[in-house]
Amino acid sequence: MKGVFKRIGIVLEAIKFEHTLFALPFAFSGAVLGAKGLPTLGQSFWILLAMIGARNSAMAFNRLVDKPFDAENPRTQDRALPKRVISRSFFIGFIMASSVIFIFSAWMLNPLTFALSFPGLAWILFYSYTKRFTAFSHLVLGFSLSFAPIGAHIAIKGTIEMLPILLGLGTMFWVGGFDILYSCLDYEFDQKARLFSIPRFFGIKKALRIAILFHVVALFFFIQTGISGGMGAIYFGGVVLVFIFLFMEHTVLSDRDLSRINFSFFTMNGMVSIVLFLAVLFDTLLK
Repeated sequence: MKGVFKRIGIVLEAIKFEHTLFALPFAFSGAVLGAKGLPTLGQSFWILLAMIGARNSAMAFNRLVDKPFDAENPRTQDRALPKRVISRSFFIGFIMASSVIFIFSAWMLNPLTFALSFPGLAWILFYSYTKRFTAFSHLVLGFSLSFAPIGAHIAIKGTIEMLPILLGLGTMFWVGGFDILYSCLDYEFDQKARLFSIPRFFGIKKALRIAILFHVVALFFFIQTGISGGMGAIYFGGVVLVFIFLFMEHTVLSDRDLSRINFSFFTMNGMVSIVLFLAVLFDTLLK
């Protein structure tokens, strides 16, 4: 049993489990909007479990299918699968278990959430193949994470409404923008391996500008979410902070210097998701 837990720990490290922080606040933002306040403990538990299951299965599947590329890419060749620290069969078992957790959690929430869990899971797994044929894989990833606020809202209300879709669109372009920034690190490898990405096709300088455009669109949808939801000063104050974080995210990078990508990618984006969630939460509770 000790060996099993050790291998699970290796998988969680390989899929960067801590990065669940990016999507989780958006999921609970959708839940708060659906409940018009705090969801019940039961709803919160199953939403949390569904999010963990979905992300774990998607990220582990990504590591599995990208193993041949990861083994050749200097940035990723030290990952667990390329180094054979863990077996392919254990990764597959982890993906299956995580998928079951996701679908079961969706079933525990309501019938519509359960019905949508199957195409939702198929889509987030499909993302792992998109870099092989489209430069817009960044938006495919963003669309996958847009399921967080939309799905959590459906989990609370059992219906599909426009408000979480607006928040989901903001999430999509926010994720697409920062994924473009991070993919700049693989510019040379993507050219060599003939993988598709915006930096590869447009060059790093133009890719950085496209990322800015994506984040401007994200801010537009965050503002539209506030207008549509009748949000007040607390929410829009949060959006102003999000603007500041995104501005900082871009100002520390240039086509000649990507050395602060970790600060830009991890620190600033973690702040964006947390601040926007707190803005939704307190604005809703104090209304």
